[in-house]
Amino acid sequence: MARIAGVDLPGEKRIEIALTYIYGVGHALAREIVRKAEVDGNLRTKELNESQVAAIRKILESDYKVEGDLRKEVSGDIKMLMDLGTYRGLRHRKGLPVRGQRTNTNARTRKGPRRSIAGKKKPPKPK
Repeated sequence: MARIAGVDLPGEKRIEIALTYIYGVGHALAREIVRKAEVDGNLRTKELNESQVAAIRKILESDYKVEGDLRKEVSGDIKMLMDLGTYRGLRHRKGLPVRGQRTNTNARTRKGPRRSIAGKKKPPKPK
């Protein structure tokens, strides 16, 4: 099992897919990293030798911001929006959807489970 950027990559998966386990690396970026490192993307992670792992690690560290650094930057950006009092920052602060989604229905992921309101009756069903 290879360890890159502080993440243990799964040994049974192709290296192109295994790299996506790293925060900040998607499919397109994983494919690009494998191409730059001159490694066959169809190789399983456990089949990589040390020089191939080192090449991938070197490319990730030098060219891209991933894992801890990226998380820190993203949380800093969100904190800045909240401090400035922008609309997006207020939505983050209230725990509501930030990108214009409707909240009358849906948005349960951001808002959390429904809380019933005491004394509110459901309207009668039409016959």
